[in-house]
Amino acid sequence: MSSLEIVRAEGLSAVRVIVPRRHQDGRGFFSEVWREDDLHDAGIIARFVQENQSFSHERGTIRGMHFQIGESAQAKLIRCTRGSIFDVVVDIRHGSPNFGRHAAFVLSAENWKQLYVPIGFAHGYCTLDASTEVIYKVTAYYDRDREGGIVWDDPQIGIEWPATPDTATVNERDRQFPPLAQLPKLFPFARYPD
Repeated sequence: MSSLEIVRAEGLSAVRVIVPRRHQDGRGFFSEVWREDDLHDAGIIARFVQENQSFSHERGTIRGMHFQIGESAQAKLIRCTRGSIFDVVVDIRHGSPNFGRHAAFVLSAENWKQLYVPIGFAHGYCTLDASTEVIYKVTAYYDRDREGGIVWDDPQIGIEWPATPDTATVNERDRQFPPLAQLPKLFPFARYPD
């Protein structure tokens, strides 16, 4: 029996929702949160090389929409270990039938869901609680020279964030990213299919 329940995201089949099983008793619980063999069985072939952790003080903190390019392009496995987040992915693979389409998920310490985001998707999230922690594994090392993004509130994409431009906490770099319409053809669908 697999320790992970893995489901394709509706509408963006390359993205996967992963729910590790929790074994509970009077002490608390135990969970295998990542198993390479279970991911392989679900068609996710990924070698994670770095794990990151972020902490956000305030509810309504938005981080995104990020990606890296070229040899530094990253697939990600994201989970929220404290609080909760509204997690969003946008298909930025040129030629994809879903180009520009987004999907959103709630990840929380309570629901124990994780999200697998393949290469060719921009990723970001908004904290739904104060004092929220997020941990994510990536398949390429962070490379400042190859980081990119699209602006988080691009009206063409139409993400219904749980925070408004007036109430969100967003850093200046994330506010300065271009809209999707100005993004070069960085991820050809032929190279990064579903």
